[in-house]
Amino acid sequence: MISATIFDIERCSYVDGPGIRTVVFMKGCPLNCAWCHNPESKSTATELFYKGELCIACGSCSNVCAVNGHTLTDGVHLFDREKCVRCGKCVEVCYSNALEICGEERTAEEVIDIVLHDKPFYEESGGGITLSGGEPLIQYDFTLSLLKLAKQHGLHTAIETSGFSNRDLTILNDFVDLWLYDIKVFPEEEHIKYTGVSNKVIFDNLYQLDRIGARIILRCPIIPDVNMTPQHFTAIADLENTLDNVTAIHLEPYHPLGLSKAEQLGKGQPYQNNKFLEPSVLEPFADMLREKTKKEVVVL
Repeated sequence: MISATIFDIERCSYVDGPGIRTVVFMKGCPLNCAWCHNPESKSTATELFYKGELCIACGSCSNVCAVNGHTLTDGVHLFDREKCVRCGKCVEVCYSNALEICGEERTAEEVIDIVLHDKPFYEESGGGITLSGGEPLIQYDFTLSLLKLAKQHGLHTAIETSGFSNRDLTILNDFVDLWLYDIKVFPEEEHIKYTGVSNKVIFDNLYQLDRIGARIILRCPIIPDVNMTPQHFTAIADLENTLDNVTAIHLEPYHPLGLSKAEQLGKGQPYQNNKFLEPSVLEPFADMLREKTKKEVVVL
């Protein structure tokens, strides 16, 4: 059975495709976005969250840690992440929930069993399953297997992706009802600067999907001081006008929730803006896109 590392399965989502949906978040991403909202999704490996503000320095974790990753000295808890083997024993005895394992290996069959619990809600609302991450394409074989299972059970399927993959997306498209396709930055050199990769293959895959009639929504994270410019929104409109099968454009205002998660994982986050971008700020840009594209534009 094909398995993958999953870091969350979110039920009753209303913003990741039509109707009520269950979103399967898969670990692993080839991009390294400076503003990453889900830093726990970057690595395919299991990781450990440490929330220092919740720690009561009880010493339970140090008592069970075989590699001395947790120590208690003069009433102060210290966590050496380099020693951690992510066995999870410390999480089991952490009374204050300061420690949490992120990532669990699951088979496609195990995941679809969870998803099917809410099938009556999908049928009533026109919802279904959405694969997200991270980047679902990085665990391609699992993604294909899960999509096939979903279609066998008559579920509407969506996939949220950066489009950065050398695998054949046309094969996946046979089992995908909706592509939520991320558009981050347009100039290639800027895309490399802010995400670590070129966007050439991203646009190549987008045009390939469009040519075969895939149903696409452009999902555009809007990041102050990075891409929140009139030129960027004009480029979104110009891109949409070259495509035949885009049904809508979604604007995703920046939020800083990734900053605290990155800190809990012992990771740095290059983009350090700690302010939420108010959705109302994007409405004038949304109006411009509606005028230029004649498509539905939603500020999420």
